Amino acid sequence: MSCDAVDEGLVVVQDPGNSDGVRRRQGWKEKATEQLQNMTQSYCSRAYLEKRLPIINWLPKYTVEDLQADTLAGITVGLTVIPQGIAYAVVAGVEPNYGLYSSFIGCFVYALFGSCKDITIGPTAIMAIMTHEYTQGLPCKDDTVALCNMTVLLTFLTGSIILLANVFRIGFLITFIGRPVISGFTSAAAITIATSQVKGMLGLSFESEGFVNTWEYIFTHLHETRWQDLVLATSCVVALLFMKWMRNMKAVLPQVSDKLGTRVWKKALFISSTGRNAIVVVLSTMIAYFLRELAPFEITGDITPGFPTLSMPEFSLSCNSSDGNSTEYYNFLEIAGFFSSGLAIVPLIAILENIAIASAFAHGKAIDATQEMLALGLCNLIGSFFQSIPTTGSFSRTAVNSSSGVRTQAGGITTGLLVILALLFLTPAFKYIPKPALSAVIVCAVIFMIEYHDILPIWRAYKWDQIPLWVTFLVCLFWALEWGILVGTGINICLLLYMQATPIITVSLLQGAEEGSEAVVVVQPALGLMFPSSELVKKKTADAGVSHMPLLVVLDCSHVTIVDYTSVKAIQNLVDDFSSRKQRVAFACMNSRVKISLQSLIPNLEEVYLPQQSSSSPSPVPLAAPLILNSSDTSGNSSPTPLIRSDQGSSSEKETNTTNEDRNNTDTAAKTVETETKTAATTATPTAAGTVTTATGEVTTSTAVLNTG
Repeated sequence: MSCDAVDEGLVVVQDPGNSDGVRRRQGWKEKATEQLQNMTQSYCSRAYLEKRLPIINWLPKYTVEDLQADTLAGITVGLTVIPQGIAYAVVAGVEPNYGLYSSFIGCFVYALFGSCKDITIGPTAIMAIMTHEYTQGLPCKDDTVALCNMTVLLTFLTGSIILLANVFRIGFLITFIGRPVISGFTSAAAITIATSQVKGMLGLSFESEGFVNTWEYIFTHLHETRWQDLVLATSCVVALLFMKWMRNMKAVLPQVSDKLGTRVWKKALFISSTGRNAIVVVLSTMIAYFLRELAPFEITGDITPGFPTLSMPEFSLSCNSSDGNSTEYYNFLEIAGFFSSGLAIVPLIAILENIAIASAFAHGKAIDATQEMLALGLCNLIGSFFQSIPTTGSFSRTAVNSSSGVRTQAGGITTGLLVILALLFLTPAFKYIPKPALSAVIVCAVIFMIEYHDILPIWRAYKWDQIPLWVTFLVCLFWALEWGILVGTGINICLLLYMQATPIITVSLLQGAEEGSEAVVVVQPALGLMFPSSELVKKKTADAGVSHMPLLVVLDCSHVTIVDYTSVKAIQNLVDDFSSRKQRVAFACMNSRVKISLQSLIPNLEEVYLPQQSSSSPSPVPLAAPLILNSSDTSGNSSPTPLIRSDQGSSSEKETNTTNEDRNNTDTAAKTVETETKTAATTATPTAAGTVTTATGEVTTSTAVLNTG
């Protein structure tokens, strides 16, 4: 058993007025002034500017080869984002041209501020369904113009909230949303989005909300299915899946020995595969155009041509009342109230999706989450002035961008220019895009977002994580997406608090090496000491003292980095309890912060150094010096006397602990521990062996030698 005391939290300065060089604590005013000066120097430095404006790093090194690779990747992504943008606008409940408005401005902004070369910012399936979730409850939802204006306002608020979260450094809250919650939410959202597109593939038209309600209406209106739409949608799905699979065929993969002609057709197949959405939509549009007089398919209809108007988002709403006889007005606060939890959920989902994609394509490098939040917030904030719907990083388009060989963030500029050209010159042709084809594009994009592959790894890694995974999935699917992620996060936090409140606490009885020397009881909590676990630590320490009267009890704080007031109060009551029965309790391995906190209520606490453990020693070695206790004064300047004298060399202590720290294998470990305990009882001497108990009821053996004479 050993500890290394680490000083934390103390800032000391040399007092120029003291000639004797006595160190004193730095006052809060001095500390604040110093921090302000450091922040000013940091923010005004070139290094900080390069960190917050990454284009300064890669633009001076830009080459012609980079331009060629980025142009090819940008065109490939552009062919993907144009049909997806139109489709996701339909999912969000706005006019199709708003999907194209959202597809170009984020490309330009991210090229300036983005830190990951592969990421493409634009409309996504999840952001579209979340936008629909929080805008369909608004008044005047039948007024298309008012609905689009409120969607743009949601984009503005999303960007503003992300930037505020970045400024006030509250982005750490997303760390409380574990991977099982994200996996459950993503899978449920994918199924919900795919379900919402089934009616488009069948040629049905009805209003519905949620997974269950949509399937009820589908079966109710199933007899109204348009066979033409069904045939076109099925054909598009088959073509899209085949073209996606074709890219991974062994015959299509490039080889070093390929000739020029072979490389050309393989590259053509690769581009066809990555641009499959555009190819399917173009072919479907041509069929619908040539058969326009027969009108066999439901088509998208007129799309507003041209570049979006640069304007401020509307912060108020006016529309006709439900009876049509008057006009209703709503101010900004009333509209924000209609958005309700969407003001937190939509930015949260945007951040989670973008950070997850950045992590997946970081290629082992550390990502700058702060910079990604800054870039994402600016993409939405600036995008709202160009009539954009809420956007974030797209996993599918980012994968296409990466596989196309993009080298820098400039690939997004090519994508943005291609979308602008489509807005200026191709919108008349978009009128004939069949809705079944768009539904097929969305379904084939989201079915691969169902993260079924996470189930077994989560089970093997930590079985309790299955609870937030399935609760999140089921609540999102059968209730609402926003409630699913909130409930799942709440369960995740409860599991975390349970682990914090019930740490493994090891109690070791260490016997002395010399005849007649007293033993020492050492209590060591494994997960720190904060208010959830304070009562458990207090109870186990008190029980250890009562069970081993009148031996000295040492609370080993080697795993304790900070204590709160509740814990200090519990320890004070513990010390008083020991004093009332005239038994001593001491503390070991305290850092300076923990020591100061405990001394606030326990000025005369006793401190001890436990012996250092030497890994090279094959067996326990008797210590050369006695265990020396130190009673700390209220100033906190004294320090415990080292256990080993410098002229006597180092000593070692060897412990053999079979403590089960894996809560998932408690039963197996208990049997092993019971066997070892019996063996120790029959072979060890009374002065060399002791028992160890843990807070979870486990019993282990501990063999150590300690000189306490």
